[in-house]
Amino acid sequence: MRDYLANGLAGRHTDLPETTAGTIRLDVTEDGWTDHWYLTIADQVVRVTRSADEAELVVQADREVFDELASGRARIAATLLRNDLTAQGRLPLLMSLRRLFPGPQDARHPRDVAREGGDRR
Repeated sequence: MRDYLANGLAGRHTDLPETTAGTIRLDVTEDGWTDHWYLTIADQVVRVTRSADEAELVVQADREVFDELASGRARIAATLLRNDLTAQGRLPLLMSLRRLFPGPQDARHPRDVAREGGDRR
């Protein structure tokens, strides 16, 4: 998880809309401790720092949940609906955050499926 936050999230993300801008703080809890990761998003670029500063969106979950998100084994919306993850603040940023985490390993882009003629059963 730490490697993904420090290296995988930082940088340019062309799948983010160009108009997406804001700050997100990820509060990762484990064994009574909380790690704070601060994301700044602007112009399809994500900067990641370690900070507990106020943010437009604060997302809190156990380290296990963030590990599953970072590996593509879990989706943000599903963890939110199961109350495994909480979010406070500017919720549209939460939907932008989902674009920063990988999808399931066997996922395929809908355009690729269409080009291949779809799944004909």
